[in-house]
Amino acid sequence: MFDLRRRALAFFALAFAFALASCGGPTEDAAAERTEFDIGWSIYAGWMPWPYADQAGIVEKWADKYGITINFVQVNDYVESVNQYTAGQLDGVTVANMDALTIPAAGGKDTTAIILGDYSNGNDGILLKGASDLAAIEGRSVNLVELSVSHYLLARGLEKSGLGMTDVSTINTSDADIAGAFSSPDVTAAVAWNPQLTTMKSAPQANLVFSSADIPGEIVDLLVVDTATLEANPALGKALAGIWYETLSIMMQDDEQGAEARAAMAALAGTTPDVFEGQLETTYLYADPAAAVEATSSEALVETMRRVRDFSFAQGLFGPGARSVDEVGMSFPGGTTLGDESNVTLRFDPTYMQMAADGAL
Repeated sequence: MFDLRRRALAFFALAFAFALASCGGPTEDAAAERTEFDIGWSIYAGWMPWPYADQAGIVEKWADKYGITINFVQVNDYVESVNQYTAGQLDGVTVANMDALTIPAAGGKDTTAIILGDYSNGNDGILLKGASDLAAIEGRSVNLVELSVSHYLLARGLEKSGLGMTDVSTINTSDADIAGAFSSPDVTAAVAWNPQLTTMKSAPQANLVFSSADIPGEIVDLLVVDTATLEANPALGKALAGIWYETLSIMMQDDEQGAEARAAMAALAGTTPDVFEGQLETTYLYADPAAAVEATSSEALVETMRRVRDFSFAQGLFGPGARSVDEVGMSFPGGTTLGDESNVTLRFDPTYMQMAADGAL
């Protein structure tokens, strides 16, 4: 109910997305100058500013400024929201960096990330029973949602401990079942995200031995839009940046107005203010657009996406036809490119965040 973005990229969902994407890129209508746009979102602490902005009239304010209409569409299943975007049913969507690469970009849909919203700063973690050092995971079976961000976190944790994926075995466990599974004495290692992670940490002898806070900036949450649509309609990018940063400026306030905004977001997420505040504590929000621009333009993001790309390809998430890790191209500020420069389908563009930083919206 709370953090649906981490759901596994089940092979049938991937196949569906690839099949839809193979029908072609954005239609001529989608790439034309337009006045109405649909943006998909799903429930996650770092994305709740969007529906709150819609509820509070901030979306309408900025859309009116640029003479457009923006409809924020809730999709209850995260993977489905990304599939709908990939199929052209949405003009943009909230998505994690790994999934932006493995679903629309790998499926051939040219996609631009225009808002670097946050990174997981402890929302995801590895738990061990009876040990406080990750090295003790060697030889254990690990319950996790396979082919998800949890799988990536496990790979990074093992790497930092001098171990590899062959040093453990994994047991695919759904996000709905993982907390219950970890309560069994037979399960001694697991990877999970909040709110399940918080529940699981209270199990007897459980210790958090590695978390996303140990790899800051690697599990990143984005707002992406169809590249052709954005190029034909720059007003959409300007309005979205205006909406995002005005909303964050309100929710980050340490006063009654900020508390009311966060409480409203909690209600929209179907949780309590206390639980929502706890989720925000392990979510690093880029409230300052200048900081978001710096992060987007950093070599660290290039390295992060290199790691994500290598992991995704190794796990077969580029699809059965992918023959090389370089098959999907990604572009970054300053002209840096990873992969095939003739097949760039994921672009990190700080243009609109920079406009917000400059007060030029």
